[in-house]
Parts: sequence; C-alpha cells; structure tokens
Amino acid sequence: MARVLITGMSGVGKSTLLRELSRRGWPVVDTDDDGWTLPDGTWDEPRMTALLAGHDVLVVSGTVDNQGRFYTRFDQVILLSAPLRVMRERIARRTTNPYGKTAAQMAEIERYVREVEPLLRRGASVELDGRTPVTELADAVEQLAERPGQPAEQTGHPARRAERTGHPARRAEQTGHPARRAEQTGHPAGREVAGREHLPPGDGRGKHSE
Repeated sequence: MARVLITGMSGVGKSTLLRELSRRGWPVVDTDDDGWTLPDGTWDEPRMTALLAGHDVLVVSGTVDNQGRFYTRFDQVILLSAPLRVMRERIARRTTNPYGKTAAQMAEIERYVREVEPLLRRGASVELDGRTPVTELADAVEQLAERPGQPAEQTGHPARRAERTGHPARRAEQTGHPARRAEQTGHPAGREVAGREHLPPGDGRGKHSE
C-alpha cells in the first residue's frame, strides 16, 4: 500500500512534483482541480473517501480545511516547504495559476505561511525541501511511499530517515525545521488540521498549486 498526501503552501512546488510522479507512472490527483475542493474550502468527503478506498497506490496533492480527517488513510503526509523568498519568485514566474499575482493575494500567502504552515508541519510525517531538484524530490517520495510489494515491516516504512536514503526527506535535527515524524508529534490522525478560519480555502482552480 502506498497512499501519499503532498501538502504545502502555494509556490512550494506541489504541482511540479505531482507532474514528475505522474510521468513516472504514479496515479495522481491534484485536488485543486476537477471539483475535489468545494467552495467552502474543504474536500468533497464522500468523493475523497471513495477515492482512497478504491486505490492502494495513489499520490494526492492539496491543502484544505478538512484534510486532517483523512490522515489515517495515508501512509505518508508529506509537507513540501520553501522559503518565502523562493515562493514569491516562483509565483511571480508561473503562468498556469494566477493566484498570488496581486499584492492582496501575496499578503494572504504570507499570512498563511505564518499561521497555516506550522499546523501542516505538526501534522506531517515528514517535510521535504521544495528547493531540491524535482527529480530528487520524486525519488524521495517514492522511497518514503514504498513501491507495492515492499511490506512496511521489511523497509522501515512509513518514514525513512535521511541518513538511510540519501534523499531530502529530512528530520528536524538535520534541517533546522521542526519537521518531526508522526510518532514524535502526536500526529493528528482523524482530526482536522485546524479550524476553518486558519487554513487557506481551496477554490478548485489550482489556487495552491505550483
């Protein structure tokens, strides 16, 4: 089994990473598209429940209010992060997503980095550095997820430490980030990440994508 959630702020590279994983043959779902995220900023829960029940191997990307309710159904919850400076530069350059182009939207993103990203970090099983080349990030995700046919008890799944993989799946003591494994943080499985007033709304148009 390998169900992975990739979450994080706008401009960290979620969509770029998802495209690379898709190119490698992984089934992927970007919940910023195709109506997965409802107007109230939550996932369509019956639809997401059916999706996860029907796929043992899947990579999902998104950042929504109610994602914490689904954490127990993922083998990995990966936070992709990057410095705000890098996020600003990527958002300014990208042409596939208009979100973040106005001063008001950028101020909103900066607020989300302050208020929302720490909540995502507490809920994540591992944090990856979005500045890492996408091919290396995809390698790390594949090793964290474990390809089908590699039982978790034989591989150290669900979270492999960087010193074992040589990939940018890095623990807090190695990066300076408080990215801690689920068993160390009290992983909020089955709970919402935070109240709706804190998490950025998904609007179904790829608002949080890179």
